[in-house]
Amino acid sequence: MISRSTPSQAQLIATAKFARRYFLESLAVRKDNSLLISAMNHRELWYVPPWNGTDLSDPLLLYTFPQLTMGITEGSDDVFYLLLSNIYSSHESHLLRIDLVDWKPGCPIAPEPVLTFPTTVRGLNGCCMLAADVLLAADCFGSRIWRVDLAADGCEGEASVWAHHESMAHLPDGPMPDQPGVNGIKYSAKTGHIYYTSTAQRLFMRVAVEPGAWAVAGEPEVVATGMMGDDFWIDEERELAYVTTHRQNTVDLVSLDPTRNDGGSRTSVAGAPFTDMLIGPTNGCWGRLPGESGRVAYVLTDGGTKTAPLDGIAREAAVVRMDFGT
Repeated sequence: MISRSTPSQAQLIATAKFARRYFLESLAVRKDNSLLISAMNHRELWYVPPWNGTDLSDPLLLYTFPQLTMGITEGSDDVFYLLLSNIYSSHESHLLRIDLVDWKPGCPIAPEPVLTFPTTVRGLNGCCMLAADVLLAADCFGSRIWRVDLAADGCEGEASVWAHHESMAHLPDGPMPDQPGVNGIKYSAKTGHIYYTSTAQRLFMRVAVEPGAWAVAGEPEVVATGMMGDDFWIDEERELAYVTTHRQNTVDLVSLDPTRNDGGSRTSVAGAPFTDMLIGPTNGCWGRLPGESGRVAYVLTDGGTKTAPLDGIAREAAVVRMDFGT
């Protein structure tokens, strides 16, 4: 039912590779098209140079942390926020600030602590900026979304619960108890909604936002169902979301308007039919070079770290460039 310039299957090409058993979790695309990537299970942050159009880019390890590395988002030009969270053990969770304004590849980085989250946090996952001084973080095992109000300099913050809803819950008694509830989270300024995936419940949801106060302005509503969405990225102009399904090995297309989605049917723009190029897709972002927004995206895969392909052999984790052409 999705209409109006629905993209066809994307062309895929690997632009960088990591070792097997690397759970690439989240990424941010810098203005020069270099990437920052969190490798969750290795507690690492990586830098990947811009792709030159032919050769694989060589990832550069920037830092190893004491907790799992989760969501990452850009707060202002070349200043990033990274979530750390021991989601499977102590649940200790932190927000860090990483200033790359004057940084050069090969130089060390100096992550700065912004805050330690309350002990009621169960497991932080995706995050996004709601305003210049407001960050939201998904608590994937706590059935809630946290709000962080940042100080003017961005170096300190205060955390509070922004939303709590049954659609955000994981299913500890379900067939896959390790699957998150609320997972990926993004803001669409055009529609005035926060969108989020709820992986275990196979839901893609939205909730309206009160401008200025940046508070919840209504009950969450279902946008689409039927996919095990992990994270996603948004095409604001066309009002579409591209959802990585991780265990299902596809990128699915969803309208941001619930009336334009057809029940639980799925529209996959990559990975259907199955391809080795897209095993375990976890997250994606548009490229930032001229003309790339809405056309070229960079997608992370875990190579089957979480769910191996049918032959049982995990592949190398990768960054995959998705090109929808014109």
